[in-house]
This record gives sequence, C-alpha cells and structure tokens, in this order.
Amino acid sequence: MEPPRRARVTRSEAGGSRWEVATRELPAGLRPHVRELLGYGEASVLPRVQRQFPLPQVVVIIEFGPPIRVHDGAGVPSRYAGGFVAGLSDAWSDTGHDGAQAGMQLNLTPIGARLVFGVALSELTGHIVHLDDLLPPTHRGLAARLAACADWDDRFDMVESFIAARLAAARVAVDTVAWACQRIEASAGAVDIGRLAGELGYSSKHLVALFRDRVGVPPKLLARLVRFDRLIHRLKTGPASTWAALAAEFGFADQAHLTREVRGFTGVTPTGVRALLGELVIA
Repeated sequence: MEPPRRARVTRSEAGGSRWEVATRELPAGLRPHVRELLGYGEASVLPRVQRQFPLPQVVVIIEFGPPIRVHDGAGVPSRYAGGFVAGLSDAWSDTGHDGAQAGMQLNLTPIGARLVFGVALSELTGHIVHLDDLLPPTHRGLAARLAACADWDDRFDMVESFIAARLAAARVAVDTVAWACQRIEASAGAVDIGRLAGELGYSSKHLVALFRDRVGVPPKLLARLVRFDRLIHRLKTGPASTWAALAAEFGFADQAHLTREVRGFTGVTPTGVRALLGELVIA
C-alpha cells in the first residue's frame, strides 16, 4: 500500500511581507506530464511586481485570492478571476498584485497541456487564456472549490484528480512528439533538429507542424527554451561561474550569444537576471 503523501508547508516573513508555499510529491502517473504543482499565499505591505521568464512549460494559475495582474508588453494589466493558462512563449511578462495573492500553480509539460486541455497548443502560444474557457463544464469553477477546501492536502487531491481525469479522457496521439521532446530535454536543447526529423522519418516541415499542434512552438524554439531553462536552474542552484564559462557549459556559441538570448527572453542583461532571481519567492 502506498504511504500517504502529505503536503509540506514552508512559511517565511521579511520586510513586512509573509509567504506560504505548499508542495507535495506527485503521483507517479502524473510525473511525465507535470513539472511542478504547488500552493502559495502571500501578504505584503506594498503592491508587488515580478518578472516571469519564458520556460518550456505551460503555466496554469488557479486563484482563490484576489486576481493577480498580468501585464502585456506595453505594461497594460489584465486580470483573470479564478485563474488563467499561459502558453509557451519566447517573451517575458510581468505579473503583480496589490498586496495579497493565493492559489495553486500547475506547471505542465507541453504534451501534458495538450492532453489536459484538448486544444492545439498553437492556440495558446504567446497568449493568456482564462482557465474556465479551456475546461469542460464538469471542471469549471475549480478555483472556488479549491478555496472551500479544508487544507492543502485536500487541494492537492482535487487538482491531481482533475489532471488524472483529463489525461484519461484525452484522445490525441502524442507519442511521436513526446519522444522528440524527450530527446530535446535529454540533450539540454543541443539536439540537431534536422537529424531528429530524419530519425522519425519526417520532413522538417511536417515535424514543425506536429510541434505547433502538440507543443505550440517549433522544435528549434523549444530547444532554445530548454537550454535557457537549464541556465536559469544553474543560476538558482549552482556555484558561481563566469558568463563565458556558462556559455560554454550550456552550448551557446560564445558569451555574446548567451547575452543576446538572455536579453531576448528576459528584457534585461544576464547580470539583471541574477538580481531578479535573488528576489524570487515562489518559483
């Protein structure tokens, strides 16, 4: 019999702000499709804005606190009461709140998102969509049901059941693209896409079309996002290193190439990224 999985809740306080983050080990059946699932709550003295970097995942925010603001490239904010889904993108965005937020964040692999939401992921690429607009009637109002739960474990149970039900109901074939995504991940974004298409017996054009449906972006952009994701993880958790050394470690042509990629994905310099990462509380 599988031992019970209990949520781990971490609380912290600094500068007049309080945070709570809840995590729990995922069931084995969900791990191929879910990168992360966490609960969060924050109360701060002042409004807060945080930069979000593009990563190789579809982010689902299920809110049962005040809706956060999502700013577009011109800084114009939008709100999505109850939550939203952010498709893959090659651009950063800013999110903010007026002093309080609470909810759950579900980071899906692109294939996982294709199965859970049942729409071509090209429809989500570069867009923010209200969560209820992507759910069948039986699952709408998920945020309100989560808000009524007694504790974090009940919330994790509910979200995990929702994911499992949607995966079981999925009818789209994803094995070929899932294999290609795994190759890209395993190579940290360094796989030759032309060779990958050849191994599958597809033309590059056909592989791109499959990726646009199942992933939302072409394989070359996914590979760039995977490489950038590895760099960000290294900056968060690894030892200090020079930018030139990091460029060589992660397969950039040189330091200038790394700088161009980082600026394009984040809107700031590599040094600016390090500073932003130091401010993060919720991943």
